[in-house]
Amino acid sequence: MTDYDVENPTTFTPEDIEGSKVMAGLAYLLFFLPLVVCPNSPFGRYHANQALLLFLLGFGGSVVLSIIPVIGWILLPFFALGVFLLGVLGLINGFTGNGKALPIIGKYQLIK
Repeated sequence: MTDYDVENPTTFTPEDIEGSKVMAGLAYLLFFLPLVVCPNSPFGRYHANQALLLFLLGFGGSVVLSIIPVIGWILLPFFALGVFLLGVLGLINGFTGNGKALPIIGKYQLIK
């Protein structure tokens, strides 16, 4: 299994990108999909990692904001919109074969 570098996404080969960019895009709907369909693809694993980070941010942030009375409830729709926009950005990056990290959360690596 070839590893990828979160800080330097240009390490992906064109063959790897072409072979797994559909799964990379779909990762933002089901983050584990590239791990099942193309487990040896660094590009697929990279986008699975980005999608997992986005999922954890969305889930954790929603739980925290829903617990905070009034202010949290007011901020929750704006937070959800931000997570949605990050998801759309990731989806576009995956389908177009782009290895750019998502803003704010993209520098972290959970899936090696």
